Amino acid sequence: MNATANPEIARSLRTGGFQTNCHDLGAPHPGQPGQPPVLLIHGSGPGVSAWANWRLVMPELARTRRVLAPDMVGFGYTDRPAGIDYTMDTWVRQAIDLLDALKQPQVDLIGNSFGGALALALAIRAPARVRRLVLMGSVGVPFAITPGLDAVWGYEPSLQAMKGLIDLFAHDRALVTDELAELRYRASIRPGFQESFAAMFPAPRQRWVDAMASREADIRALPHETLVIHGREDRIIPLQNSLTLADWIANSQLHVFGHCGHWTQIEHASRFARLVGDFLAEGDGP
Repeated sequence: MNATANPEIARSLRTGGFQTNCHDLGAPHPGQPGQPPVLLIHGSGPGVSAWANWRLVMPELARTRRVLAPDMVGFGYTDRPAGIDYTMDTWVRQAIDLLDALKQPQVDLIGNSFGGALALALAIRAPARVRRLVLMGSVGVPFAITPGLDAVWGYEPSLQAMKGLIDLFAHDRALVTDELAELRYRASIRPGFQESFAAMFPAPRQRWVDAMASREADIRALPHETLVIHGREDRIIPLQNSLTLADWIANSQLHVFGHCGHWTQIEHASRFARLVGDFLAEGDGP
């Protein structure tokens, strides 16, 4: 299947020992040269891909920025090397290898849920590679796993199970359609998808929440301007996570979307894109 037949398949880039599928669109605005690209890191739902996660906001952000949205290894259409360890070390290394392959010394970094934990870890380990940070419904701080997240990571493929997950993700019931459930279910059973997903988060799953958490002292030491975003009705990741991050990160601001579950970038796509775009633009110019 080629990129014209499947919008989830994009540019293939060598990252360490495997190929990463990465969407690469937009460009620096002609009037504002030298802006870093925006790197979008997706969440960890079953069958997820960068395109599925970010399809509504990528075109908006690409109006003024170059946008990079990779499938992290184990997800989407990035290679699944035999025997790879699905750990934060692996994912951080992949992100840095991607920036090196594209010759990008620095990016503005946006992480969603699992991607927020990865964004935090990347900013801590390679602070010079990140200019500004956006954390949305983020993992990365200690918390007791929610029944919602346990259900997401424990997903066993069926159309009924996928309908149940979408109902957990979205606050807006209008988004919980049979068509979306069918689309996401079909994505979750593509060859290799469920096998790698099941290998990442076996029970008991609290240990994976703990493994993704960065140390409080390291988070408090982050110098980056940071925008923390959460949906008030999120049943997957507790709102308290974002309150904690906003407290620990000195140069942070917090925006909570009402009438919003875990899918901020889908349920409030236009407002999300404007909010993020304005935040990233604050540091532009001479």
